[in-house]
Formats: sequence, structure tokens, C-alpha cells
Amino acid sequence: MTFKSIISRCSLIVVCSFFWYHGAMAQFNKVEDIKPAPYPQDAATLVRTYVNPVLAGDHPDPTLLKVGDDFYMCGSSFHFVPNLPILHSKDLLHWELISRVVPADWDELKSGAPGAGIWQGAITYFYGVYRIYFSNSAGGGQYMSSATKPSGPWSAPEKVKTTPDTGPIGYDNSIFVDDDGTPYMIIKASQTANRIQQIDRSGHLTGKLINLDWINHDKKYSWAEGPVMCKREGWYYYFMAGDVTGGQYVLRSRSLTADSAKWENLGKIFAFSKDPDNRFRSVNHMSSPFRLSDGTWWCIAQSYDAPKGDDWSGQGRQDLILQVQWTADGRPFVPYPSDMPLARPNLTNNGLAWRLPRSDEFSSSNLSLYWHFFNKNAAQQYSVTDNKGWLRLKPKIGRTHILQKEAGHYYSLVTRVRLNALASGQEAGIYLASGNESVNVRLCTGFEGGRKTFNFAMGGQSFSAENKIGESVWLKLERKAHELTGYYSSDGLQWHQIGTVINASELDKAQPNFNSWVGTSLGLFAEGGEADFDLFVYKDGYSEQPLAGANNYWGVTLSQVDGAILNNDAGGWVMLGGVDMGRGANKATSISLTAAALSNGSVEIWIDDLNKDGRRIAVIPVKSTGSLNKWSAISAKIPAIAGQHDLYVKIKGSKNALAIRSLLFK
Repeated sequence: MTFKSIISRCSLIVVCSFFWYHGAMAQFNKVEDIKPAPYPQDAATLVRTYVNPVLAGDHPDPTLLKVGDDFYMCGSSFHFVPNLPILHSKDLLHWELISRVVPADWDELKSGAPGAGIWQGAITYFYGVYRIYFSNSAGGGQYMSSATKPSGPWSAPEKVKTTPDTGPIGYDNSIFVDDDGTPYMIIKASQTANRIQQIDRSGHLTGKLINLDWINHDKKYSWAEGPVMCKREGWYYYFMAGDVTGGQYVLRSRSLTADSAKWENLGKIFAFSKDPDNRFRSVNHMSSPFRLSDGTWWCIAQSYDAPKGDDWSGQGRQDLILQVQWTADGRPFVPYPSDMPLARPNLTNNGLAWRLPRSDEFSSSNLSLYWHFFNKNAAQQYSVTDNKGWLRLKPKIGRTHILQKEAGHYYSLVTRVRLNALASGQEAGIYLASGNESVNVRLCTGFEGGRKTFNFAMGGQSFSAENKIGESVWLKLERKAHELTGYYSSDGLQWHQIGTVINASELDKAQPNFNSWVGTSLGLFAEGGEADFDLFVYKDGYSEQPLAGANNYWGVTLSQVDGAILNNDAGGWVMLGGVDMGRGANKATSISLTAAALSNGSVEIWIDDLNKDGRRIAVIPVKSTGSLNKWSAISAKIPAIAGQHDLYVKIKGSKNALAIRSLLFK
């Protein structure tokens, strides 16, 4: 695909989206003119847009709580342990993991099998207490934990008490707090059961059941699951998802009543894209909409990443921030969530990074919150204290692991592993796996055929090389879209490729049983014997970073074909989240860009932000190469930098005259 065709297609998308949106809105009354407050046009507010997903990778069934200026999010963790991670944000775009509610060894968990575990963690705040309600697998009942602050500590889970007429209280519930402070549980007990009941000060159910089973008695809304509520101008709005494949519906009433005649059916809230190239076309399972101080309303909702012919459903249900608009007669409507940059909520970040996997040197006496396990057995087979500064995986039988949620289509993973492999079946290294581990990728050192080896395998695709280095080795896995490449090294500087590229489409596509309801995970594993890991690096900055892997951008055309960008606003920028620039004495001191230009220009490199909260580390002149298809490597010195940073590449030059394909640090 040429740059000319890329620009033409993007222009067509913008024009078509404009006319499609206004055509779709014709069925409603005039939309209220509520837009984000204008942003000051000064250097301190250059990043005024965002690109979905804001939570890439597996974040299913999101619920969101706003308390003052803070936002907290939770959802279903299924069989991942420790359960129920809580995320915190100030601006709805940058999130940090602050707590895990249910420990891995909770002995009342009904089942830890793939797809079981804990469903629909609903975080809430009422009567001065933070609570999370969740189901203990389907049929296991509702439990709750409480805390004085979202970061915990959280109380041991207790089963929610009901009243004689409550009946089963389900698997997919949420909490609604009315204007007068009265809390209610929005109950989803089965495919045809939708109910509401008040909660008392102790967190248990009380009062009379409001039976809404008539909503889906004929299953016209599929499962009518994930119900949430909000209140606006005296109206109660009841939102429900169809099922995991899409659909989001809304009813409203002037009162909380079981009388079906008092509820008005407003139809679907989300518009859907007919463009097969758009990534997120079936958005649903939304959080309760909420209002910001500037008058705008927002929600968070999930979708699989599945443009036609390029299925990434295996990475799970990813989360999008969406603006909710209202017609003059009070009907909510969300235009199709474009893949293009959108105006961000008028909120200020407090220095958080884009939510992606995190590098780890295992220097703490406690394991980072960002790690999880597929089961409670694996959660007992590691140590960060047996060998100080190293993670030790200690498989008892077969394979054990430690994981984070995979996110993005472009990254490089690096680890240093020590394994004294002396028998067949002993191996340790980097691991990618589907939710039930039926499809996995292993890049490892091990023992095979009477010798130490390096192995790189997924299903029937397998490569090996002799390990002449010894028991302490470096491993690197690069992902460029669906293509994976494996490397080994003696020092982490000079790398040797193992075999050829592995195509990971079988891992990335939609999995049977929806990947057991979770997305792909990445991390480390050991099998057949103990192994020590010195570090884990996500998005290694010393490996090529294609700008096609951008997490945010503005004023550029992004190509998924060759990873290039083209400035179309004479000042556009691209953000690559979570780039690791080294640690300790190993700091990045220079940067190299692959660029093409029709005329002279320049590129600024910033870390962490594009304003006073960030830092400009380089200004790199770019000379004309004579063609946008003629690439040249240019380098520049930078101040010595280490750690994981959000990296901004800002282009300055004539419109449509400068392209950057990739970068790397040295």
C-alpha cells in the first residue's frame, strides 16, 4: 500500500464517518450541544486526543466507579489469580494497578478451572465504605469484600445475604447508588432473570425485590447480561448487553418499579461500524455512564479487536473510553468508536503511564501486582527471596509460569534465565499462552537429544539450536504483528536468531470457548526443574520499535503495512507506550530513526509527555532522501536514560513530506 493510497483511504474514512454519523442521528431529536470544554492552545496541553483501546489486552466486563476526581475500575478475572485487580486513573486514559482483592489461596473459590473463577467484580462506594461484589463462578453465589480505601487492605470475602423473595443473585451484577445515597444491587441471575434490590448498611440485601424478569422472558436480548444503571434528570436508565458478541440496550423509567408499563424501551445505545477494516465493531458490556464537571458524559466498554482478515480476538476483550451523547428528549447515544484519534476527556493526568505490561527486575521482597497466574497451584511455585534480585520458578509437577496480560501488536520481550538443564523435559524461558494454555509459544533454554539446547516453538512450528553458552543465557522474543522471532545471547547485546519466523495467527485469533473467557498472557515459565530469572523486559528499547505499534497519535497517517507514519498536519506526533530504555548502568545514550523525506524537517523525541511534565531528549534533523520510499538511518545522542517510559515522536516539517518507520535505542 502506497502512502498516497493510505492518505486517500483515511480521508475517505473521515468523510464517510461524518455522513454516516449524522445519518444515524436523524432517527433521534437534535443532540444536545455538550462538548468537552475547549483546551488552552499552549505548549502545556499538546496531547489533547487519545486512541482506543485505552486498556489494551484482556479487561473483560468492566465496571467503573467515580469518587471525587478519582476513577476506579474492576471486572471479571475468571481463573486468573490473585483475583480482582483494581485499576486507578485520574483522566480515564492512564491507569495503574493498585490492588488485588481476593488472594490466590482463597479456599472458598468454587472452581479455578479455565473460564470459572470470579466473574463481574463490581466496585462501588456507599455509606462511607468501598465494596466489591463478585460471583464465585456461575451458581456459586455473590460475595463481597470491603475496604476503607481502594488500595486495600480488603476484607476476606463474605457471602451476600438475601431476603426470602430475592431468589438466586447471579453472576453478572452491578451496584447503583441513587441520588439520595440509597444503594441497589442490579441482579442478573440467569438468562431470563433481571432484578433490582436495595442494599443495607452492612452491604447485604434488604427490602422488597423489584422483579424485572419480563425484560428478557422471550430472550429477545440474547442474555441481557451485565446490567448497569445511571440516573439523569429524574430518569432511571437501565443498560444491558446482549452477549459477548455485541449489542447494548437501554430502558428508562421515572421510578424504580417492577411495572413493565412504566419502562420505555429506547433500543440500542451503540452505533456499529459497517467498515470491515475497523478494529472494534461490536462494543458492549458498558459501565454505568457518568457525568464530568464540564457536562460531558462518558463510559467504558469492551470489544474484541477483529478487523476483517486480521483477527486479534485471542488477546481478549479490550476496553474503550467512549463519550455518551444525549438527544434533546433524553435518549443516550454513542457514535461508532472510531479507530482515529478522539478528543480526550477534559481531565488532567497525574503522571501515570499508559497501561501496558511492566518490566521487572525482581528486586523487591514482594511480587509486583502486575503479575498473575492461571491457577492457585502456580501461585505457590515461585519465590523472589530464595535468590535475592532474581525470580525463582519452582515447578512441582510439569510446567509453572508467571504472567501479565498481553497487549499490543508490536513488542520485544527480554529475559536472562539461569537453568542447569541436564535431562530431557527441563526447560525455562519466555511464554505466551491462551487462556487454557491449549495454544502456546515457548522460547527457552533446555535439554534435548543429550545436549543443552535453545528451543522456539508453537504447535507444529518448531526450531532449535545448540546451547554452547551454558546455564546462564539471554532470550529475546520479538512480535511484529502476527510474526514472532526468537533470539538467544550470551550477554544481552549480541543476538543470534533461532530458526525462522513463527506465525502466531493461531494464538491471536478467536479461540474455542472464547479462549475460556480471557485473553492471551505473556511472561515466563519453567518446566522439569527450578529456574532463576534475573529480569523481565517488556518493549525492549534496544530492539526495533515500529511506529505502527503506536498507542496514541495525532496529525499523522499510521500504516500497519510497513510501520511508517507520515505527518499530515505539519506537527503531528506518535506515542509508543512503555518503551524500556535499560536499567542500572545499562542506560540508553543514543537513538536511531529509520526515516524518509521529500524535504528537510526534524523530529523531536520526548519521554513521558509532550509538555512540562515530560522531557525532550533529542531534536534530530532529517534531510530529504528524495522519496518517501527511500529510507535512511539517522542517529543522535541523548542524555543517559533508563527505565520504562511512554515515548513521543513529534514531527516538524512540510505537510505529507516526512515519514518515520521505526526507532531503537543504543
